[in-house]
Amino acid sequence: MATEKKVVRVSGGTSEPEQTTRTFVPTADAKGRASQLRLFSILLWILAIGAEAGAIFVLLKCAKPLVTSSWVWIIALIVLDAILVIVGSSLWKKANRLDPASQKDTVRFFIQNQLGVIISVIAFLPLVLLIFTNKDLDGKSKGILGGIAALALIVAGISSADFNPPSVEQYTQQTDRVEQLTGQDLVYWTAHGKKYHLYDDCSAINSNRTDEILQGTVAQARELKNITELCKICENRAEKVKGLNDAGQKSIELGTEAEHDHTETE
Repeated sequence: MATEKKVVRVSGGTSEPEQTTRTFVPTADAKGRASQLRLFSILLWILAIGAEAGAIFVLLKCAKPLVTSSWVWIIALIVLDAILVIVGSSLWKKANRLDPASQKDTVRFFIQNQLGVIISVIAFLPLVLLIFTNKDLDGKSKGILGGIAALALIVAGISSADFNPPSVEQYTQQTDRVEQLTGQDLVYWTAHGKKYHLYDDCSAINSNRTDEILQGTVAQARELKNITELCKICENRAEKVKGLNDAGQKSIELGTEAEHDHTETE
């Protein structure tokens, strides 16, 4: 005959497992490559500002009105300035994808992700203002040279802006979602795709148009292709699979519990 037993809670544990969220942390290799890219960016930006200084020097020192050779030098330096700014900003944005900033630090997050735009203003605005305010230049020279410099500022600024900046929080959320669905940080994508996938046999990437399927982490998909969106087909499929697995596990647990209860009553 069964007797009433005293139930004692065992110390050192909890009735339910704690739910923890791991914050995304870039690998040492990623941080190292990000530092190198940022160094190259800074060097290119310094050269860009040097090109601007050269254009200002030619503008101020050459005879008035400007001769043809002076026009060529100023325009060439403006173009060189734009190229250096844009390439530097491209490397800087790639570095940010390797080692993103946190949205919690608002000022740093903005400066780190939009520093290319700030450099664009520094590398062109003084020259633009000098051209339009220079009393020794005629109206035609101001219109043409000022227009070219202003256009370069706009093009460099837009090219340098990051309209979808990466963040630690974004990487954490996206990685957690993938791990929640599949149990691991592993995704697939293609060279020309705009979404990452959970299955390499997904119809969206496994087709006759696909020559190669890339495999890596969520962070690597962002780093290499700036992909930020999960494929809905894969997400729905993973949710169904997860639901079936959870239902099967629950059924096993209920069956085990019922068998245990039946054994205790015997």
